[in-house]
Amino acid sequence: MPEEPVRIPLDGSHLAGDVVLPARPHGLVLFAHGSGSSRHSPRNRAVAGVLQQAGLGTLLLDLLTEEEERIDAVTAGYRFDIPLLSQRLVAAVDAAAAAPATAGLPLGLFGASTGAAAALEAAAERPDRVRSVVSRGGRPDLAGRALGRVRAPVLLLVGGRDHEVLRLNREAAALLAAPHEVVVVPGATHLFEEPGTLEEVAAAAADWFLRMPGGTGAEPSGGGGAPPGRP
Repeated sequence: MPEEPVRIPLDGSHLAGDVVLPARPHGLVLFAHGSGSSRHSPRNRAVAGVLQQAGLGTLLLDLLTEEEERIDAVTAGYRFDIPLLSQRLVAAVDAAAAAPATAGLPLGLFGASTGAAAALEAAAERPDRVRSVVSRGGRPDLAGRALGRVRAPVLLLVGGRDHEVLRLNREAAALLAAPHEVVVVPGATHLFEEPGTLEEVAAAAADWFLRMPGGTGAEPSGGGGAPPGRP
């Protein structure tokens, strides 16, 4: 499946992304990477590949502009700005919902590390558009009060050896009003570098997204037209 670059417009700038759409996608998953990472994250790309093979479209997105990325590499001043990151993700959700190729697709969000908090806040801001959320080794606790406003089903995937993050995920899960599951991947640390653990994450994410409201057992929809923000 071909990958196409996309640009999500901002005031005076844009966000860069890469979109892959199967011929008849069952849904679209937007990826929010973690602190200090980018849309080129090999772990997120590995997960995206599994979702694509399952018939889901993917949009891997940088939530910072190129200038902000340069500043953040020195100061780390943006990577924990969850309100900023979540509003950028909301802009991408809106763009995907308006683009001809993806307007009719159920939308899911996949967040890693701090990107999970941004995904949850975006889901709370767009309850009519975001159908499902998956967190990989995420920090959902950083979403704060937004947790109680999330309506989409949430899957929290955490490594069994990532003890502090597991504790934070369980505490955040207790604040979710939406349907949710905490799934512990045995033997995995924070980055799921152990053999087979990332594959387990990808399989669980694909299953979760395929059960999105409007996306399970339904005829695949979408296809045709330009993807969101295509240059």
